[in-house]
Amino acid sequence: MTNRLALENTYARDLEGLSVPWKGAEVPAPGLVRFNKLLAEELGLADAGLESEAGAAILCGAAVPEDTTPLAMAYAGHQFGQFSPQLGDGRALLIGEIIDRKGKRRDLHLKGSGRTPFSRSGDGKAALGPVLREYLIGEAMHALGIPTTRALAAVTTGETIYRDRLVPGAVLTRVAASHIRVGTFQFFAARGEAEKVQRLMDYTIARHYPDLTGMPDRAIRLLERVCERQARLIAQWMLVGFVHGVMNTDNMAISGETIDYGPCAFLDTYDPAMMFSSIDHGGRYAYGRQPAIAQWNLARFAETLIDLINPDDSDAAIEGASAVITDFGGRYRDAWLTGMRAKLGLKQAHDADADLAEALLGLMPAKRVDFTQLFRALGEAAAGNPEPARALFSEPDAFDKWLARWQTRLAQEPVAPTERRDAMNAVNPVYIPRNHHVEAALEAAIAGDLAPFDRLLAVLQAPFTVQDGAETYALPAPADYGPYRTFCGT
Repeated sequence: MTNRLALENTYARDLEGLSVPWKGAEVPAPGLVRFNKLLAEELGLADAGLESEAGAAILCGAAVPEDTTPLAMAYAGHQFGQFSPQLGDGRALLIGEIIDRKGKRRDLHLKGSGRTPFSRSGDGKAALGPVLREYLIGEAMHALGIPTTRALAAVTTGETIYRDRLVPGAVLTRVAASHIRVGTFQFFAARGEAEKVQRLMDYTIARHYPDLTGMPDRAIRLLERVCERQARLIAQWMLVGFVHGVMNTDNMAISGETIDYGPCAFLDTYDPAMMFSSIDHGGRYAYGRQPAIAQWNLARFAETLIDLINPDDSDAAIEGASAVITDFGGRYRDAWLTGMRAKLGLKQAHDADADLAEALLGLMPAKRVDFTQLFRALGEAAAGNPEPARALFSEPDAFDKWLARWQTRLAQEPVAPTERRDAMNAVNPVYIPRNHHVEAALEAAIAGDLAPFDRLLAVLQAPFTVQDGAETYALPAPADYGPYRTFCGT
């Protein structure tokens, strides 16, 4: 293979003080577990020889490409509401940036590559299970059409590390539009370094929102754009039942991508109070709280921009920023309702649509109805067969009343039943990463059997299409499964 990957590092070049040059730890036996060939092709790396032994060393951080200097990124953040002025990549490295085949700049980033100056008490390592979880969930989210970081490779290190038990060590190579976070802005703002906040803002705009470059009011416009993207992103999470699990400000990407899959999970039964993370004792990041937490995080982002929004009048700047943050609720609501109309087969906007959707959701928790199955079954109901949806309710009387109301609403739009069903099936997945299947696949992989992981990944890469022999992947966990708990993986 070539040791040159045509990488750049504008982040280090343009943003002094936000990173530390660093090298990954030496490992005894790097071994490629899985390599995302389709993503490699998209990045222009298909012929770079990364599937070789030497490539595995680069993909775990033990070797460094000739054309770059890896670095650990600095950032701050609110973690469960408490501010830490310095966090940073404690077990991660930015290898560099690559221009993909569409001309987009993207980060190549490692997780689990060893201790850095930001490690605090951690060992800097990652275990195979969490690495494969992020690989699997990220690729599933991509297939669902949700903006996300993606996995290029999973590499074992030849080490055994201790978590709750002895497990194989591993490193994830992930790809992102960038790793600029709300916490990145907080790092400089907390130190009162306004000039560096401005440099970071201008770099972010040039990279993600280039049409704002040079505008005199670009700070408030940047805040608006980030709020827009996050409103759409969180709505997409909610529409598929995704629970991120740890929505700290250092886990909110300015690009609008889903980032840092730790204690994440998906709903089976619909329940706004559902949470899975073992460390979220108060349910701060429960499913139904995600929109409000996103708004809270964005308010922290706005705080870092106040001096740039209006350097001469902080009161006016706060007023303008507050208006943008307040508008987030409406932006989110609009994005969610647009998505919910599609899930319900509605092409036009009527004033009562939100109430119709919320009435359906309100029926589900008490009857423990599966979120994904019900919306998929509504496609058949729209085509004239309501029985699969009715069968999900042990006592369907209340659902029948809602069904009649929905059918009346559908009749207001002259759409052929099969056309409506097909449109609904294109947005209501058959398959999501069911938690019990994810855990079974990860346990098998840790024991050396990757076949369940590969089968699950293949199914999740076509989530809207019924696949022969994949019936079990569309089913919720057995009634006696759980309570399900996830862990951050560090």
